[in-house]
Amino acid sequence: MRFHLTRFAVAARFTLVEHGRNRFAMILVILFVPVWTSLAYLATPDTPARMRLRATGEALAPHGNELTAISGALNAVTLITGFMMFAATFSGSAFDRRLAMAGYPRAHLVLAKGTALALVSAAVAAYATAVICLAWTPRQPLLLAASLLCAGLTYGALGVLFGSLLRREVEGMFAIVMTSIIDLALQNPITSSGADNPIMRYLPSYGAMQASTAAGFSTSPVPGHLALQLTWFGLAALVALLGFRHSTRNCLPAASTAPPRPGSSEPGIPAPRQTASPSATASDTKAH
Repeated sequence: MRFHLTRFAVAARFTLVEHGRNRFAMILVILFVPVWTSLAYLATPDTPARMRLRATGEALAPHGNELTAISGALNAVTLITGFMMFAATFSGSAFDRRLAMAGYPRAHLVLAKGTALALVSAAVAAYATAVICLAWTPRQPLLLAASLLCAGLTYGALGVLFGSLLRREVEGMFAIVMTSIIDLALQNPITSSGADNPIMRYLPSYGAMQASTAAGFSTSPVPGHLALQLTWFGLAALVALLGFRHSTRNCLPAASTAPPRPGSSEPGIPAPRQTASPSATASDTKAH
């Protein structure tokens, strides 16, 4: 038991240190969340937007700036958590591969990344909830924080997946940004006329968007949509686990001492030279 705790503690420490070195991500957390959420609240008219909340079936008319602030907070949380997990996975992929090839348990590496993801998502979600509460008071602040947390977990798992499979940093950043923008822009009734389309329920953050909207403008609990968002997180985490396993596999060719076959273009690994036996050496000496 102590062996596993030690391995997990070492892997978690390295993962958290890697996140701490990402100063650009720290700046994004401190500045991007309040700036983006505040701009969405201040720049959008407060005209009531009539909508039907699918999570509860209620007909609501929330202020447009408040609804856009929720969408902006979700966008900020998903972008930051996805970016942080992608950056840590992408920059540490070679180190993780060497550890796995040296025999370090992959399960401990995965648990360390999961712990870091939970801590990052919780911190960013709590910060975004506090920023929203400074501007206006949601009906259910705890439900709003839980919705942001679940969305952050989902996109953090996607960040691990992109960091494990993609070869260039710009590819992962583009994938995270475009996924979050398309996902949330289509669900906002202020910016999309098709927000009530049934196909929206298949988007990655549909459960979080419904739960956070209910948290802002309704008193009805929506545990089913939080569970739906956690299901998305579970699927993303499973695919990310497979991607991490693929990226840390042993890529070294198996050593072979057999000489290459005649006519074969494949180079073979030469067999080690055999040292002459003492008897053979003595016979050569007598002959001379």
